[in-house]
Amino acid sequence: MKLNTIAPAEGAKKDRRRVGRGIGSGLGKTAGRGHKGQHARSGGYHKVGFEGGQMPLQRRIPKRGFRNTLGARSCEVTLTQLQNAAIDGVVNMEALILRRIVRGSPDVVKVIMTGELDQAITVRGLRVTAGAKAVIESAGGKVEE
Repeated sequence: MKLNTIAPAEGAKKDRRRVGRGIGSGLGKTAGRGHKGQHARSGGYHKVGFEGGQMPLQRRIPKRGFRNTLGARSCEVTLTQLQNAAIDGVVNMEALILRRIVRGSPDVVKVIMTGELDQAITVRGLRVTAGAKAVIESAGGKVEE
């Protein structure tokens, strides 16, 4: 193969559409723009979503809710989930993500007093409610902030 012999595949390159070049071309006279109207005029077009003066769809549909982009993403973890997430008796954010108990990367993870805990675990870098802290410590574990 030589550089001067390289060519695109047959039918890959189409000739550009030459509009307004007579009746025989199939795109003569109005050049595929139809008759009159805003679309037929040069420079005549409208912004995306414009519906000819009718109230646009994005303004007709009722709006609901609010998602705060500055708000912290938080997750709750139960004591049972905490026990299943323990790696060598230690639970931290990485362990929860690794075990897929917490999805994504939340800003705050809080341990709540739901479920049971029957082994000593160490909780690191998670927020813990007062009730959950008491249960963890009564099972022989500890909470490290």
